[in-house]
Amino acid sequence: MEIEIYADVVCPWCYIGKRRLEEALAVHPGEVTLRYRPFQLDPSPVPEPRPLVEGLGAKFGGAERARQMFAQVTEVAAGAGLTLDFDRAVTANTFDAHRLIRYAAERGRAAETIEALFRAYFTEGVDVGSRAALATVAAPIGFDGTEVRAFLDSDAGVAELAAELAAARELGVTSVPTFVLAGKYAISGAQEPETLLAALAEAERRESDQA
Repeated sequence: MEIEIYADVVCPWCYIGKRRLEEALAVHPGEVTLRYRPFQLDPSPVPEPRPLVEGLGAKFGGAERARQMFAQVTEVAAGAGLTLDFDRAVTANTFDAHRLIRYAAERGRAAETIEALFRAYFTEGVDVGSRAALATVAAPIGFDGTEVRAFLDSDAGVAELAAELAAARELGVTSVPTFVLAGKYAISGAQEPETLLAALAEAERRESDQA
């Protein structure tokens, strides 16, 4: 069964959802293929990155309110074995980060690239909107940083990614993470592994009945 994962690399719930899905798949007996789909929480340009606390504080009623939100998600993430450091995170437009994921997927390395981007953003304070930073993130995965930078500086994959982002909107994806099982059954949110396992079993049952 194919699982399509709509996510953005600056979304903490997507990081948590990814980890919970991995926990579920570790004990799931069926065969599963993962396909990562792009989504941008905020497609607005970011001329100059600034601390995420400051950026979200402007949207949600001040830095203190933002810190309260971060405290909650940090606690949930810790329960999934993840460390989130929002004090280091900076605002970023993720279009080029999604281009890098596409580049990696074409070379069979999407999963490790997405993991590296999540870690870079939420743990290391990397500006994932910077092409230079993205090339640096890609290097330890086994990519040539110079080649990655040349790719990002070109127009390669731009139209294709824009079309994918538009397709997500047309499908009605409005929040992430969203998991689509077998192209039909959508699950929204960072669900617990048990919930994901139950959804997988139900989707497999339905597909078997229709076969």
